[in-house]
Amino acid sequence: MRKWSPLIAVCLGTFLLLVDVTIVIVALPSIAGHLKAGPHDLTWILDGYALALAALLLGAGALADRYGRRRTYVIGLVIFALSSLLCALAPTVPALIAARVVQGVGGAAMFATTVAILNVTYQGRDRGTAFGVWGAVSGAATAAGPLAGGLLTEHLDWRWIFLVNLPVCVAAVWFTLRTVTESRAERAGRFDIPGTVTFTLAATAIVYALIRAAADGWTSPAVLGLLTAGFAGIAVFVLVERRSEHPMLDLDLFRRLPFTGLIVAAFLCQAAAFAYLPFTTTWLQQVLGYGPVDAGLLGALPLSGAALLVGVFAGRHLQGFDPRITISGGLLAIAAGAFAQTIVSDSAFALIPGLILVGLGSGVVMPVLSSAVLAEVPRDRSGMAGGALNTFRQLGFAFGVAIYGTVFREQNSYAADLSRVTVLAGVFGLVAAFIVVVAVRRRVTGPVKIG
Repeated sequence: MRKWSPLIAVCLGTFLLLVDVTIVIVALPSIAGHLKAGPHDLTWILDGYALALAALLLGAGALADRYGRRRTYVIGLVIFALSSLLCALAPTVPALIAARVVQGVGGAAMFATTVAILNVTYQGRDRGTAFGVWGAVSGAATAAGPLAGGLLTEHLDWRWIFLVNLPVCVAAVWFTLRTVTESRAERAGRFDIPGTVTFTLAATAIVYALIRAAADGWTSPAVLGLLTAGFAGIAVFVLVERRSEHPMLDLDLFRRLPFTGLIVAAFLCQAAAFAYLPFTTTWLQQVLGYGPVDAGLLGALPLSGAALLVGVFAGRHLQGFDPRITISGGLLAIAAGAFAQTIVSDSAFALIPGLILVGLGSGVVMPVLSSAVLAEVPRDRSGMAGGALNTFRQLGFAFGVAIYGTVFREQNSYAADLSRVTVLAGVFGLVAAFIVVVAVRRRVTGPVKIG
């Protein structure tokens, strides 16, 4: 049991931070009624957390490499717990939004260290099992958010979607302090403040633009201005990193086609597998008349259950296979599952076969893709690589929600809009599979040297 205690610590935190991306969705009507929140307020209650999480992941990974991954993870858990309490006690909308942003800060510190902790803690087949469990939990958590939110909101109160985090955080801190060994980069230099600042600002602008695009349209001045500022910030970030002796992100990593291909695949996988779930939940509640719990069960349980079932097997038994085959195969299953959901009818059960396929595919992709990314970098860059991987995953989710939001306009019918959304999700899955086949040309067997 002690051998797997670090995995328990990591999975507890991962489940919490990913559930909180989507758990708020079904609670928004209740929050609006209690706090007199308008549509714009509700958007920020949902997206303020995601914005902070995506923008700060890479910087948090660099901090973890320098100052210690266990320390950073525990600090993140404490921040997450305190901010969850503030969310539950929030008397006004601005207070709730501010607490959600702080919650994202804690989530970023946790998420940026999870991959690196597992990578340095486990070896061989145990590492495959660890990544399998972690990948299954990651996939299930994102899908299970609406279900957990529905259960807590319908039977207790919306504030419990935040209060339930507290005992889990306490358990995660206990497991971490007792069983996780501290680790850091062997050659950690001076912390890259210019790189951290420029990337954080650029990522904030891009994610905020994606959030605004769903409501304002891609051609609105605000969205175009934010995108311009964001990509200009990325250009400045690249220049800063090229001149830094101790860069936050070693750009030479992206010279390796397999690493770049896997990162892009992670971005598209998140959009293909999970970003349409908020729209599915909306259709189930507003068109078919399901309550929050039933909508969560029908829209999330088939996917999350399938991901959990297959994830552990994939992590333990598929690590020895060519990742090009396993990852692309999983992505094809995700694409097939998304296409299967285009047959929208007046019955929610029509979605279940497709959701199961997506869950099976994501259960394969998540653990194998994570270990394949880490196999492409030296071990002392694992925090950096893990931060980059999880950053692109969160950016992919935000990108998918924004793209699908421009389609899901309710101009014709919910069913027709949802069908178009799932077609796009299937296309993203196919593109990701193609990129993996082209980019990952060889079997990944272990960490390599960069430079």
